[in-house]
Amino acid sequence: MGRVGRETPWPLIGRDREQALFAEAWSRKDCRAILVHGPAGVGKSRLAAEFLTRIPREHRWEIGRATATSTGASVPLGAIAHLIPAEMDPADPVQGFAAVARALAGPDGRRWVFLVDDLQLLDSASTVLLGQLIDSGAVRLVATVRSGERLSRAVSDLMGRGDVVHRIDLAPLDALRTDLVLRAALGAPVGRRSLTQLHEASGGNILYLRELVIGAWESGRLTEESGVWELRGDRPAGTPRLMELIAARISAVGQELLPVLELLALCGLVPLGDARAVASADEDLHTLEQSGIVTVHRSRRRVHLELAHPLYAEALRDRIPRLRRSHILLRQVERTRAHGSRRRNDPLNIATWELAATGSAAPDLLVRAAGLARYAHDHAQVVSLLDALPEDHRTTGTHLLAGEAYSSMQRFAEAEQALALADLSAVTEQERIVAARTRAMNLFISGRRDEAIRVAEDSRTRMDTALGRRTSEVTEGAIRALTGEPQEGVDRLRDLSELERALGDPAIADAWTYAVAAKANGLVALGRVEEAIRISREAYDFHGRHADVRFYHPTAHFVAWIASLSEAGRIEEARHTANEAIAQSIAEKAPVPLLWLSFWAARNELVAGHYEQAAELYSEVLVNSRNQNSVLSIRLAASGLAAAAAALGDTARASEALAHTSEYPVTGLFSGEERIGEAWLLAAEGNLVGARAVLLDAVRDARATGHVTSEALVLTDIARLGAPDQVAGRLTELAETSDGGLTRARADFARALASGRPEPLLEVSERLAAIGAEAVAAEAAAVAGGLLRRAGAQRNAAAAFRRAGAYRTGCPGVRTPLLSAAEESALLTPREREISLLAAAGTPSREIAEQLTLSVRTVNNHLQNVYTKLGVGDRRELRKALRGA
Repeated sequence: MGRVGRETPWPLIGRDREQALFAEAWSRKDCRAILVHGPAGVGKSRLAAEFLTRIPREHRWEIGRATATSTGASVPLGAIAHLIPAEMDPADPVQGFAAVARALAGPDGRRWVFLVDDLQLLDSASTVLLGQLIDSGAVRLVATVRSGERLSRAVSDLMGRGDVVHRIDLAPLDALRTDLVLRAALGAPVGRRSLTQLHEASGGNILYLRELVIGAWESGRLTEESGVWELRGDRPAGTPRLMELIAARISAVGQELLPVLELLALCGLVPLGDARAVASADEDLHTLEQSGIVTVHRSRRRVHLELAHPLYAEALRDRIPRLRRSHILLRQVERTRAHGSRRRNDPLNIATWELAATGSAAPDLLVRAAGLARYAHDHAQVVSLLDALPEDHRTTGTHLLAGEAYSSMQRFAEAEQALALADLSAVTEQERIVAARTRAMNLFISGRRDEAIRVAEDSRTRMDTALGRRTSEVTEGAIRALTGEPQEGVDRLRDLSELERALGDPAIADAWTYAVAAKANGLVALGRVEEAIRISREAYDFHGRHADVRFYHPTAHFVAWIASLSEAGRIEEARHTANEAIAQSIAEKAPVPLLWLSFWAARNELVAGHYEQAAELYSEVLVNSRNQNSVLSIRLAASGLAAAAAALGDTARASEALAHTSEYPVTGLFSGEERIGEAWLLAAEGNLVGARAVLLDAVRDARATGHVTSEALVLTDIARLGAPDQVAGRLTELAETSDGGLTRARADFARALASGRPEPLLEVSERLAAIGAEAVAAEAAAVAGGLLRRAGAQRNAAAAFRRAGAYRTGCPGVRTPLLSAAEESALLTPREREISLLAAAGTPSREIAEQLTLSVRTVNNHLQNVYTKLGVGDRRELRKALRGA
C-alpha cells in the first residue's frame, strides 16, 4: 500500500483511448493546440502531463508550464509572466507578440509547447497572446479545461479555432477502468462489492477515488486478505481533505444557492417544484445545473433534481447544524403531504425524514415505510425504522420484517431472536407458515442445520390444514436438498402441485419459491441439470412478478441456474449469466445470493481452468464468508482457492487458504469438494500419491451423499493426477445417469487418458475446448503430444503441442502435473515422473519408497534414469529442470 500513499502518484491506467487520440492529433502538421476537457478531479492535469512525455523524440521541444487561477485572472499576463521576455511591453501587444515569438524561437530554432492548467481561468491578455503564438506556429498548446464553468470571450475564441485545436473529453472512470486503476494502485484485486462501492462513491472521479481508498485504508476499513481487498461496512467515508476539496467546489457556486443544495443533501431526489420553493429564483436552479453540481432527471411530465455526486451530499450534511437540519426535513415533510403523498415512496420518505428530524414517527407510518424499504432491499433501513416502533405496536408481521432484514444482513442471532418471537406470536396459519419457514432458513444459512430441520418438523404439528402441513414438509425437504441429502430432499419436493394451485396466497407463493430454489440446487447435485435450468428460470420469472415473495432476492434463483449451465458444458454462458447476476445482486443489495453467485462463478472458472480468475473469485468469497460469518461457504471457498493457487504453483497461498478451515464444520454442501484444495496442494508439492488418497476419500463422501456432480469433479481430478484407469469406469456410470455435457466429456477424458493412445486424447481435447474446459483440453492435447513424440511422430507431436498451447492461452500460469509431464519431461515414464516430483520437493528416497511401495534401490535407479534423460546431475538441478511443474 506504500505506493499509493499521499505522496505517491497513482499509476496512469485506463486512459489508452485518450492517449491514442493525443498521438493522432499531435501527428497532424496543422495541430496548434490540444485541450483536455472534463469535470474537476477526473485526472486532466495528470493526463496532460503524461501527454508531454509521449511527444516523439525526433523533434526537440522545450516545455513551459503555467497554471491559471481565479485570483490571478485579474492580473494581465500574470499566469504566463514567467514564460515571456521581461522586455515585453503589455501596452503594445503587436511589438510584444513579436518579441515573445523571437525569444521563444531562439537562435537555434527551438520549438515550444506550453502546458496550461485550468485554461478557463486564464486572464484575457494571456489568452490573446497564446492565441497569437499558436496561430503563428511559435508554440503548441496543451491545456486542461474544467467543464461546468463559464468561459471568457477570449478563451471561447481560442477554443473555437476550428480543426487546428483538438478537444479530448475526459470522462469519469467507468467501473472497468476503476477496477484496472485499483488493481495497479493496490497491487491486488478489489472484491466486486467493494469495487462497486468505491466506484459509486467516487463517481469515477480519480481524485475522489484516491482519497476514498487512502481514507478507508488508514481507518482500517479497507484490508487485504487472501489476496483480495475488501471494504467493511456499507460505503467508504470521505477523508477530511476530500471533504475540503468538495466543500470548496460547492462554495464556488455562491451562498445564495445553499438552501437548494442542503435540501438535496438531506432528502435526495427532490421534485422540481420543491426545489423551487427554497430557491430564490429559477435562475439559481439553472446555475446549479450548469455548474455540474446538480443533475436534472426528466421522466414524462415529472422533473426531479439530485446532487450529481454522492460525496456532495456527505460534505453538505456535515455542515448543516442540527436545528436547521430538522427544520429542512420537516418543511419537506409538509410539502410532500401537501402534494397528497401520492408517490409510492412518499410514506418511506416521510417516515425517514421525521425520524431524522424528531426521533419519532407515527407507528403505522413506520410499519408502512419498513415494508417499502423491504421491497427496495434496503435491509438497514428496515431495521432503523422498526427500531423506532413502540413495543406495544410490534406484531408478528413486524417481527418477520425485522427477522428477514437481520438475516439478509447476516446478523443471524438477531434474526433468530426476532423470528422466534414471530413464530411464537403467530395466530393465523399463514403467519405460522411464513414464520416457521423463515426461521428455519435463517438457522440453516447460519450453519445450524439440525435446529432448522427441527423447527420445520415442529411447525407441522401446529398447522390446521393439509396444505399448511405440506409447507412444513417442503421447508424440511428444501434444507435436506441443500445439505448432504439431495436425493431425499428432491424426493420430498417432487410434487409441488398442491402449492402451485394456491399461489394466490402470498404465504404459499413464498413457500413454493423457496421449494423450487432448493429443488433446483438439489437437481444440480444429482446431475439433472436441464430440469434445474428450467425450474430456475420459472422461479426467477415468478419471483420477479410477485414482490410479496419473502425469499431473499430474485437473483438467488441464478445460483442453481449458473451451476446447471456450467455442468451442462455451457461454461461461457454460465460466466456471462454469473456476471450479470452478480452485478444485479450488488446493485440491489442482496448479500446472501451474492455470496453463492460468486462461489459458482469461481467454480465455473475452476472448471474452465482459468485459475487466476478462479483464485480471485474464491478469495472474494472466502473473505466475505469470514466477514459475514457464513459458515456454509468457508470450507468450500478455501478449498477452491487452494486448488486454484496450487494449479498456479503458488503453494504458499494454497496453504494459507487451508489454514484454520478445520475450525468450521463440514456442511454437506457439494460433498467431497471440501477436499480438492488439500489434494491439489499435495500434488503441487510433488506428492501425487497422497493427493490421490485424499481425493479417493472425497469420492466416498460424495457418493455416500449422492452428489453426482461433485463426485464427477473429484474423479476427474484423480485422473488428472495420474490414475485415470481407477476412475474411468465410475465416471462412465455417472455420465449415463447425468444429463450434463460436462460429466460426459469428463468420462471420455478419463477413458482417453487410460487408453494411452493419442487419437482419443486429441478428439476429447477438441470437445473439452468447445465447452470451455480449456485447461483439461490442454492437458489432453499435451499428453497426446508426449505419446506421439515417444512414438517418433514428431510432426504430429508438434501439432498436438501447438493445440495444447492454444488452449492454454486462456489459462495463464497453469502448472498442472499432466501439462508439465507432457511438455517438459515427455521422455519420462509416469513412474519416473512421480518419483522425480517427490525428489524435487525434497522427499528422501526412503520416504519415496514407502509412499510408492518400492524398494529404495528401485527409487534410486529411477532417479538415475531421470537424471540421464533430463541431463541433470543432482536433485538441485532436477528441481530447476522441473520448475514449471
